[in-house]
Amino acid sequence: MKMASIRRTLSPYNDRSNNPFLTQSPSQKRNLSPVRRFFSGLFFLQKQQHYSRKSNHFSWKKSLFRCFMFFFLGFLFGMAPFNNDFINDLRNSDLSIEMKSPPVLNEAEMDRPRDTEIVVDQVRLGVVEKSDRNEIRSDLDFITAKQLIVVTPTYNRALQAYYLNRLGQVLRLVKPPVLWIVVELNAASMETADILRKMGIMYRHLVCTKNSTDVKDRGVHQRNTALEHIERHRLDGVVYFADDDNIYSLELFESMREISRFGTWPVGMLAQSKNKAILEGPVCNGNKVIGWHTNEKSRKLRRFHVDMSGFAFNSTILWDPKRWHRPTSDPIRQLDTVKEGFQETTFIQQIVEDESQMEGVPEGCSRIMNWHLHLEAHNIATYPKGWILEENLDVDVI
Repeated sequence: MKMASIRRTLSPYNDRSNNPFLTQSPSQKRNLSPVRRFFSGLFFLQKQQHYSRKSNHFSWKKSLFRCFMFFFLGFLFGMAPFNNDFINDLRNSDLSIEMKSPPVLNEAEMDRPRDTEIVVDQVRLGVVEKSDRNEIRSDLDFITAKQLIVVTPTYNRALQAYYLNRLGQVLRLVKPPVLWIVVELNAASMETADILRKMGIMYRHLVCTKNSTDVKDRGVHQRNTALEHIERHRLDGVVYFADDDNIYSLELFESMREISRFGTWPVGMLAQSKNKAILEGPVCNGNKVIGWHTNEKSRKLRRFHVDMSGFAFNSTILWDPKRWHRPTSDPIRQLDTVKEGFQETTFIQQIVEDESQMEGVPEGCSRIMNWHLHLEAHNIATYPKGWILEENLDVDVI
């Protein structure tokens, strides 16, 4: 009796080398390159438990990971410049790096400066003298000039508008900074305010509230109002009392900026009789005051023979007594209790002690830069309201 022999035919699925779903032995994994191992692990299952026989689907974590990897690879391929020009340039370009040694320079070439180099031969450190500092300041245009504080007392009269406009036009020609302080009695008139607004310069319109019945000299109290304003607000500059009926030159205002403490100059005055001119002011040797011009015997008792428009001083003297070594800190004001003509000398005595603290302006005090004239319109007794005459003036036709 013959027994039937059964041959078991080997299935092609039993070939582990050709079945991608079967795991490989560690020895086979070692023979694969790292790139092939990465892609085989990326696209195929490496462990049998990742394959579910029940659902015939991969795990959701592995699917999410593969989707993310495919998306990332697609994004990289989409951003890559796959054009022929780029590939040809990349192939033709030489990516080799050549190290070149720096050129050797001789001593003459090393000493010669290059065009892009800045060579400093020598640096010296020292203290700048005062004279050198003044020369440097003269060369620099952005240095701010000293401020001029022009104080003008005014009152209602027929020629007030003419005087204010004339003085304002002169101040417009002076280089800034210029501050024009105009002081009126009792109330600020609209006409004066209108002139100041249209003048185009920096101004302050003040009012002296002193009772007019008790005023002996209105100009004294008006100037004291301006001095109080300067002291309260600590205005820095050179103070000058400029009456509106005087005549001034531009050179006068420019010379004031050179004053450090107190400066004075001669003033031409027209006598009350209108038949002669009087010179009043300092006699100078260079910038030093050595004497005074005076012609009236009654004024020989004065200490300083100066007109009210013949001097200017530093404003810090009013509000900084320690800087100028003043013996007292009392406010500096003009006095209304002294005789007429003595207001100037009593005021100057509060600022300086003697002529050694004065400066003559200009050099040698040899020029007259302003005139004090006594000119008023006596035909019109009252000040017209609004500076307008209601009745027409008589006209003579020849």
